[in-house]
Amino acid sequence: MTDPLFRTDAYLQEATGQVIAHTPEGGMVLDRTVFYPTAGGQPGDSGHVEWAGGRLPVATAVKVEGGRIALVPAEPAALPPLGAEVRQRIDWNRRYRHMRVHTALHLLSVVIPLPVTGGQIGTDRGRLDFAMPEPPTDMPALEAALNALIGRDLAVTDSWITNEELLANPGLVKTLSVMPPMGQGRVRLVQIGQGAGQVDLQPCGGTHVARTAEIGRVTLGKVENKGRQNRRVTLVLE
Repeated sequence: MTDPLFRTDAYLQEATGQVIAHTPEGGMVLDRTVFYPTAGGQPGDSGHVEWAGGRLPVATAVKVEGGRIALVPAEPAALPPLGAEVRQRIDWNRRYRHMRVHTALHLLSVVIPLPVTGGQIGTDRGRLDFAMPEPPTDMPALEAALNALIGRDLAVTDSWITNEELLANPGLVKTLSVMPPMGQGRVRLVQIGQGAGQVDLQPCGGTHVARTAEIGRVTLGKVENKGRQNRRVTLVLE
């Protein structure tokens, strides 16, 4: 398996790693990586790797079999050989914006407490689809409530529970279309706020900021109708 360094430190921007495999599609698999792979609506990280005699831009990262993560080159080029040690560095500005948007979407699911049917994260904006038969009647109030939560500068932390504990507490899962990853025997929970000040707790494997104030102010776009029971709400970083 690839050791996902981003899971224990989302602010880690670079690290060394050893090439343990090449994929048939032309990617490289490292034993440990700072690159987040595309998952849960969050894009894979971009950046570059360097090794003795070479440098390669990385377009994205993806999950491959066996709990491994493959880095996908931005252009066809010779890969570092198996066993080579590489220094990997992510595009931090892009990743950090993903972290801000992702955390903001967790808070959006707090101010709109409805089941989530889909979502997508970008560098400037993100969206959630809700099981929402009727559109909200007061979007300015929702936007104000969302920014008030952000402004409280709440701590964002994580913990782990077993698969069995999650199955015994189905209310933790807000998404209807996708179940959280459960293949490792445990599930990561992301918590916003502490103790009596907790506002959100849900399974998530993505990267987040450490405190909500890092998100900055956001604006909400108009609600889009995506079917009889589905409506899409978009937020934009200011």
